[in-house]
Amino acid sequence: MANAPVRVRFCPSPTGNPHVGLVRTALFNWAFARHHGGTLVFRIEDTDAARDSEESYEQLLDSMRWLGFDWDEGPEVGGPHAPYRQSQRMDLYKDVAEKLLAGGHAYRCYCTTEELDVRRDAARAAGKPSGYDGHCRDLTAEQIAAYENEGRTSIVRFRMPDETITFTDLVRGELTFQPENVPDYGIVRANGVPLYTLVNPVDDALMEITHVLRGEDLLSSTPRQVALYKALIELGIAKDVPAFGHLPYVMGEGNKKLSKRDPQSSLNLYRERGFVPEGLLNYLSLLGWSISEDRDIFSVEEMVAAFDIKDVNANPARFDLKKCEHINAEHIRQMDVQAFTEACGPWLKAPFAPWAPESFDAERFAVIAPHAQTRVTVLSDITANVDFLFLDQPVDDEASWNKAMKEGSDALLVTARANLINAEWNADALKNAVLTAGEEHGLKLGKAQAPVRVAVTGRTVGLPLFESLEVLGREKTIARIDAALAKLATA
Repeated sequence: MANAPVRVRFCPSPTGNPHVGLVRTALFNWAFARHHGGTLVFRIEDTDAARDSEESYEQLLDSMRWLGFDWDEGPEVGGPHAPYRQSQRMDLYKDVAEKLLAGGHAYRCYCTTEELDVRRDAARAAGKPSGYDGHCRDLTAEQIAAYENEGRTSIVRFRMPDETITFTDLVRGELTFQPENVPDYGIVRANGVPLYTLVNPVDDALMEITHVLRGEDLLSSTPRQVALYKALIELGIAKDVPAFGHLPYVMGEGNKKLSKRDPQSSLNLYRERGFVPEGLLNYLSLLGWSISEDRDIFSVEEMVAAFDIKDVNANPARFDLKKCEHINAEHIRQMDVQAFTEACGPWLKAPFAPWAPESFDAERFAVIAPHAQTRVTVLSDITANVDFLFLDQPVDDEASWNKAMKEGSDALLVTARANLINAEWNADALKNAVLTAGEEHGLKLGKAQAPVRVAVTGRTVGLPLFESLEVLGREKTIARIDAALAKLATA
């Protein structure tokens, strides 16, 4: 297998919103495949009818496309191992289960839940492992007939070999599991529906997956899968046991594993806020891997060129939202201005924009966009940054008003108004007009421009003031200063 072309898979279940930990797993598999010129198989594990949904399936495909992942085999692409949805492969799993039974690698277990609970409790009380005790491993034909005459149903269990299982994890090194800690396990439910423990390795075997890169939470199931692979090889179903690499946990607040219930785990949250795929993927790649010790910002292409699974750190990685936002902001800065302008589109109209659709002026926005690009952290920030251009009146922010409008602000605004009326309407001249007004009142530019900014934009912080005034225009600027003076006069 060492010389076999790399074949990896990403196999999510269509249940709920995609999770950032899931995206990190997809990213590492995708980068590994692309780095080695291999094949990425995108497979949908949708055998849980109670939890899977078509809506989630469509959302998965949409998310993959948005993130920029392409796949070589799978939904919408096809491939030699189709279909790529497990719900459409049930006959295949049934056939494999029957071959495992016939070959002695599996057996029918008639134990009831109550019986299992009693024996597990007794094992715990005796200080022994509480996994399945092999009660039905070697039933005689008479015992099987007696159970079936009672009307008992049976599940199919895989017969674990009574031997130590050792494999080399690509991330964690050599790992060994003792047989008493890996008991026989179920692979088919009593109703005939195959379990994940069967379908996942069977699909990997049939699709000739060479490397399985997945989360650390699945590590405990790996010795079971290694044993199953060996049985599938003996039956002529698999060619080899793939190499395994278990990726570190992604931790959330309080050093707890980031779960689907954590608000910051949802991919949709980042997409709705306006993270750009390049920025989000850059940050997620740092959750367990780095391109170098002193570099955090890089492109997806640079990651692919440098990615080596052996460089993945086995220690848990903490999700830091502030760092994620910082990296995203850097990627926004690096965008072509035209691309940034287009990317802002969704946040410049309903339901995000507070202005009437007819009030939006694309030409004005195009002029101000380069200034906004250097200040936004996520694309949704654009709305509040440019709303003063398209609203009839600036936002009514009482806190900003109280902070900027100090004693003497009215006199400063009167002087600034007079200077602005007579100024040429470009950023340098407008800056000089406000600077001169400030000097007349003993104020430096920073103090002098604060009342003007709030009068015109409604906020104490925002885009460069004088470039903003230039785009807003003389008429609206003067009208807003007049409105501020009227408000001050009645205060």
